[in-house]
Amino acid sequence: MFKKFIFLVLIIAGVGAVYYFSFNKIVMTERGNSDIIKVFTPKENQKISSPLVIEGEARGMWFFEASFPIVLTDWDGKIISEHYAEAQGEWMTENYVPFSGKLIFEKPPYGERGFLILKKDNPSGLPEHDDSIEIPIIFR
Repeated sequence: MFKKFIFLVLIIAGVGAVYYFSFNKIVMTERGNSDIIKVFTPKENQKISSPLVIEGEARGMWFFEASFPIVLTDWDGKIISEHYAEAQGEWMTENYVPFSGKLIFEKPPYGERGFLILKKDNPSGLPEHDDSIEIPIIFR
């Protein structure tokens, strides 16, 4: 009886872990930070089309003047579209701030894969303050 109980607890814990990590993927930035930005849409390897809406949350330090750059590239790194994501709340905080952005683009003539790059805004231009995340996407 006790073994069945332990087995059931392990099953429930396993299902809970799969659910948690499926919907709460930890995103590592280029500099190895994992608690700075959360992207809700698009997800990794999601099929996208134009216009692409980008939504998530980032800590206030990711923004400058309530925005940060977003870039869409093809598989070879060629820039297809770029614009800015904008804070949807008070950005001068260390807390998470909701953001959204939109990219309008034409599907590349070759290759179906690419990357969405969200860059920390760095008005100083100093490389030690740069940071970004790259999300692999699939063009529809």
